[in-house]
Amino acid sequence: MYNRVTMTPLREWLEPPRTLLLILFLLTLVSVSAVGWFGVRMLEQEKAVEAQRSEERLEQEADRIAATIRSNLSDAGEHLGAAEAAPDGLLLLMNEDGFTAQPSGQLLYQPDASSTPDPASANFADAELLEFAQGQPAKALEFYRRLALSKNSAVRAGALMRMARVFRNMGQMEQARAMYGEMAGISGSTVEGEPADLLAREALVELGAGGGDAIRRDLLAGRWRLTRGQFHFYWSSVAKGASPPIEAVAISDAALRVWEERDRNPNARGQETVWTGDGPADRPFLAIWRGSPEHRAVLLSRPELLLAQNCARADAVCAVVDANGRTVTGQRSRGYSAVRPASESQLPWTLYVAAAHPITESGVIVRQRFLVLGTSVMVAFLILGTYFIARAIRRETETLRMQSDFVSAVSHEFRTPLTSLRQLTEMLALGRVASDERRQLYYETLVKETTRLQRLIEGLLNFGRMEARARQYHFEDLDASALVQRVVTDWGPQVAGVGRRIELSGPPSVCRIDADPDAISVALWNLLDNALKYSPDEPAVWVECRMQDRFVAITVRDKGRGITESERKVIFRKFVRGSAAEATNAKGSGVGLAMVRYIVEAHGGGIMVESAPGEGSAFTMLLPAGGGG
Repeated sequence: MYNRVTMTPLREWLEPPRTLLLILFLLTLVSVSAVGWFGVRMLEQEKAVEAQRSEERLEQEADRIAATIRSNLSDAGEHLGAAEAAPDGLLLLMNEDGFTAQPSGQLLYQPDASSTPDPASANFADAELLEFAQGQPAKALEFYRRLALSKNSAVRAGALMRMARVFRNMGQMEQARAMYGEMAGISGSTVEGEPADLLAREALVELGAGGGDAIRRDLLAGRWRLTRGQFHFYWSSVAKGASPPIEAVAISDAALRVWEERDRNPNARGQETVWTGDGPADRPFLAIWRGSPEHRAVLLSRPELLLAQNCARADAVCAVVDANGRTVTGQRSRGYSAVRPASESQLPWTLYVAAAHPITESGVIVRQRFLVLGTSVMVAFLILGTYFIARAIRRETETLRMQSDFVSAVSHEFRTPLTSLRQLTEMLALGRVASDERRQLYYETLVKETTRLQRLIEGLLNFGRMEARARQYHFEDLDASALVQRVVTDWGPQVAGVGRRIELSGPPSVCRIDADPDAISVALWNLLDNALKYSPDEPAVWVECRMQDRFVAITVRDKGRGITESERKVIFRKFVRGSAAEATNAKGSGVGLAMVRYIVEAHGGGIMVESAPGEGSAFTMLLPAGGGG
């Protein structure tokens, strides 16, 4: 009794009850769509709320940063009023002649010195007349030697410089280097506006005496008070093509620009952005001053020093822009920025504050992930719930239909022998059977139909007990070959009467098994019944008993219609009959193969099927071999 063919998934879902399944799927679709729509809306709302919160936080941080910068500028002004150097800045104390810087050593050059002539130069007029006008360098040299003994360091340095010049003109380089070497030891004096020791050391470098690296270090340390032109001249003489540090040049240029433009800002207090350089050397500085142009204290500092610490503490990106739209420091974000104009913040610039990280990377992403996860779980539960409900409905409907088919088939199975029994007993009871031969035939028919009815009833009762796991088995050591031979012999008269046969083959030795002989007989009987019913056009079926590893294999083979792959997956389920039953109009209740599976599994074995459409089928019961096998 083959199982009913398993439909393809699409056809299964389209089977009745279509309306109920369609309503269930529509309800699920609406529910999933609603949950998905609400999830999307909640995500959008959560993102909008977080964006608004982020903007509010940025506005608060912008106010805090602006207030902190104002406080820092105020503190810097207080230091200026007391002529004190502020941290992270350069203090310039200006007067009409120039300025001094605190801390010292940060400026490479300073404003041009006074144009007052060098008073020491008058001492060398007569000697220079002898040197240049009269062409008497020897007499001039004697004159310079006497002046080199002067206690005035400026006169002494000037005499040594002129003596070295005379020796160089005369080709006496050793004497020239000696004069420059002595002159290099005079510090704090100038020769014609040039530092005497710097002038001498540069000349020694020119004469090949070395010392250029030391001069570069001293120039960068601000050892001498030089003008911009003097610094670049001496630097180019000893730097061998290298450029001075950009930052040092920038702050020196800024200091000069503030000093040069002090008259443009006559107010006693103020602040502005000073730009220096061009291209890569373009640097902005913040200048804060107190005092009149004649006596003024100025603080020079880099604007980023005011922003870096505050923006880092706020985890924000800050930028300040001057009145001309030039970015003084920082980097403006492409996203939302809190803006504080100069007129509102009372700062020298417009302040921009943006979040250091995009909103999607902030804490909201965690909540969004939980929301997406929760929505996904709900949708998954809806879909899975609908699937399992629909599957249960379909299976329940299929079970009800199979049970209906089972009741109809069993009723038909009962009706046929009962009808024969009633007709024959009525004829016998009313004495309508005239001959003894016919009466004996009726008696034999009554016995056959009664046996058939008894077998049907016992089969159904056995199946019920097996399904309820209430069937009691009586195991005993027996010969499987003899058991198979006995069942085949019992079938002999039935199949011989319709011109068919059962061919048996088996091993020459005994195949021992521990089994319930009645149960195994019932299982083999059902397999033979199936093979004969579903191969009505074939004259024979085959039964084989053999050893297979540690099992005794009992195979029933036919050449009937065969079984498709989809039918083989569910072939041992109860209450179902396959396409072969419909094609051959075979009778049956749909529990035969299920009963075989229950019996074989109760004996610790298994059952296999090999079949293909049009090539017949082979059912094999594998039973554990007994001790004598």
